[in-house]
Amino acid sequence: MTPSTATAGPVPLLRTALFDFHRDHGAHLVPFSGWEMPLYYRGILEEHRAVRSEVGLFDVSHMGILTVTGEHAATLLARRTTANVPRMAPGQCKYTFWLNSDGLILDDLLLGRLDDGRVGPPSYLVIPNAGRADRVFELLEQHRWPDTTVLRHNPAVSILAVQGPRSRARIESVLGLSLSELKFYTARAFPDRGGAGSTGRLGLDFPAGLSTELLVSRTGYTGELGYEIYVPGPRAPELAEQLVAAGAVPCGLGARDTLRLEKGYLLSGNEFRLDRTPLEAGQERFVEPGHPFVGQAALEAARTKGLAERLVGLSVEVPGAIPRHGTLVLEGGERAGVVTSGGLSPTLGHGIALAYLPIRLAEVGTELELAVRDRAVPARVVPLPFVPAPGAPR
Repeated sequence: MTPSTATAGPVPLLRTALFDFHRDHGAHLVPFSGWEMPLYYRGILEEHRAVRSEVGLFDVSHMGILTVTGEHAATLLARRTTANVPRMAPGQCKYTFWLNSDGLILDDLLLGRLDDGRVGPPSYLVIPNAGRADRVFELLEQHRWPDTTVLRHNPAVSILAVQGPRSRARIESVLGLSLSELKFYTARAFPDRGGAGSTGRLGLDFPAGLSTELLVSRTGYTGELGYEIYVPGPRAPELAEQLVAAGAVPCGLGARDTLRLEKGYLLSGNEFRLDRTPLEAGQERFVEPGHPFVGQAALEAARTKGLAERLVGLSVEVPGAIPRHGTLVLEGGERAGVVTSGGLSPTLGHGIALAYLPIRLAEVGTELELAVRDRAVPARVVPLPFVPAPGAPR
């Protein structure tokens, strides 16, 4: 058989620097977006509850880890995302969308400004989803200005996500840091071993600076107080073990999914796969004005025309009736939509789901049905998030 006709074998799964940590702690490993990742360790429910009540530790090093640096870095990112990047302050982070020319979501991603605004050119951290990281990197590289550099740092850099009400206390005890001044959706550099300057500073030569410092951001995908710690890959297992010894519970993709679903957060491949706009997904607040971007004209046209469908939350309180991705939503026995994400809410104790529905059915309180295990069960449109922050109005 000639090389041109040979059948390529399966592509080996990638592994993060924490692969041995996962095995040592009994993780059930599964393929995910080209990576071998933990689905759970001791169990999804236990891990979910640990994050809601105490603190959990996630390996999210499979996410794309990119930097865009140069005088035109902000212009490039503003053109390719829905964020008004030139207005980002040093240390600020943003959640944003990458669209195609039709206004459809290619990916949702995080941006963070790394430079201090005084020394060196502007520099930005870009975190796309694992399954879209290659494409985002290719497009940034293709459209960059000559004075702008785009680099990818997987797997040399690892990301540990520490999430839960006690996450700050656990990190501070392990690393000797003070995170009191780190506000929501900001990032700072801290000395790796605490000590002088442990309150954090702006500006970091990423990733070279990680040899002596940590980059810590405060964003999260669970709806709880949470932080992301960026470290060199070889440093990650030691730090993970220290956090576990301090009380953090290792958590896998299963708990990550149930936690984000309770908060109504989008999942790439479920709530969007180049078939939905941020407007349909209810994410208008992340489409920022004041800058031209790819897909802008299509979104403006969609606003003028009006939406046909919108993402809503559905509550299913029939015991044992758990909606899943692909479950049909019914109105009067007829198909009205399809569940994009669904499952049991460990916090609420019953089924919850996300689905795109016609605008006339998207009002809170609308009564519908779901086809669960060949039977129609009652469902109701409810406000998002399903589980609000403690003390938040419902």
